[in-house]
Amino acid sequence: MSSSHPTLSPRLALVGDRSPGVHAHARIPALLTALAERDQLALDAYWIATPDAGQPDALTGFDAVWLVPGSPYASEAGAVAAVRTARERGIPFLGTCGGFQHAVLEYARSVCALGEATHAENGPGAEDAVIVPLACSLVGREGAVEVERGSLAERVLGAERTVERYHCSYGTNPAYLDVLREHGLRFSGWDGTGDVRIAELPGHPFFLATLFQPELAGDGTRPHPVVRALAFAAAEHARRGTG
Repeated sequence: MSSSHPTLSPRLALVGDRSPGVHAHARIPALLTALAERDQLALDAYWIATPDAGQPDALTGFDAVWLVPGSPYASEAGAVAAVRTARERGIPFLGTCGGFQHAVLEYARSVCALGEATHAENGPGAEDAVIVPLACSLVGREGAVEVERGSLAERVLGAERTVERYHCSYGTNPAYLDVLREHGLRFSGWDGTGDVRIAELPGHPFFLATLFQPELAGDGTRPHPVVRALAFAAAEHARRGTG
């Protein structure tokens, strides 16, 4: 997926355990091609397995990090480390589905001082699960998302309501929402019952996490606004020479 001019293209880290059995993974190459052809946003993309993502400097030199679906990851620690690196270094970040869940998990542990916070998929029955099974599985479903006015999500989506595709069974534990908010995480999208679907981090160049999977939108020939926004943020990061 490398562009023909990698030295001139923003570098994108696709953090996840690439598998032909994960539909989202199969969609991503076509989305990157569409970004280059439709939007003149050619990204030099590299897959980084979660065990490798936890290594020192694994994400050095990248202009954006996309923690892609496919949990349970081979390394929860590596996935969490990728989030933390992007958050602390100001690298544009997108987390979708499992990426959303682990972005929230990282924030709970690192920023909210909830060091024992867990993901119920990796630790069933744990008392400090910040990520828990959804009351109703969203595997293979579509649903409406209400978007907070004035949020990054609204600017990216260009609307206060959207219908998105899901393939997940876990979400944020409502018991932890207040402490996460108090420490600066903004929840900017919900379903019709008030369950969180989007999180973002004010003050960061670009930090967006969606429980829905924008990579599954449409037929894969037109990048979702969330994916386009990440590409633009990566280009800006590369232009500034930050990170």
